[in-house]
Amino acid sequence: MKTQYYAAASLNGFIATTDHGLDWLLQFGDPEDSSYPSFIAEVGALAMGSATYLWLLRNLVHLEPDAPQPWPYEQPVWVFSSRKLPSVPGADIRFVEGDVRPVHQQMAAAADGKNIWLVGGGELVGQFHDHGLLDELIIQVSSVLLEAGMPLLPRNIVDPPLRLLSATTFGESFAELRYAVPRRQP
Repeated sequence: MKTQYYAAASLNGFIATTDHGLDWLLQFGDPEDSSYPSFIAEVGALAMGSATYLWLLRNLVHLEPDAPQPWPYEQPVWVFSSRKLPSVPGADIRFVEGDVRPVHQQMAAAADGKNIWLVGGGELVGQFHDHGLLDELIIQVSSVLLEAGMPLLPRNIVDPPLRLLSATTFGESFAELRYAVPRRQP
């Protein structure tokens, strides 16, 4: 089991615009044309922040009665938020707040040997990193630049540096970079 951050980012390191928009990313089409299908098949649990969750509700699920869509994940999902958020009927969504360590233990138990996907945002992923709970980054770097936005991972990770595992291209727009996250020696 690995705890992985799988995300797309602009060439200059943003995962969303300042208003949490993803139009810059959605122009590239279907995620099924990437490593996503093989990645998600190995995921047993997910974690995300409230901004990511709300984006999914607004743009994919559409909780309005006239156009609802199914929740996109079969796996249990932990949503970190300090505020009350709407739930999705029939989805295994667990709202939590506070320290990521006990939640990571719950996620690992639920994942039952499969990987944990840290969906985003970057600050939440940073908290997992801060506690030595992040094993791998899988970042699909796109061919766009954003003037400003939400950073990929707002942390200094320099000692030890990330270790490149692979670099793969997808079409003319993406380079997928996989990095192992070494543990700091005490």
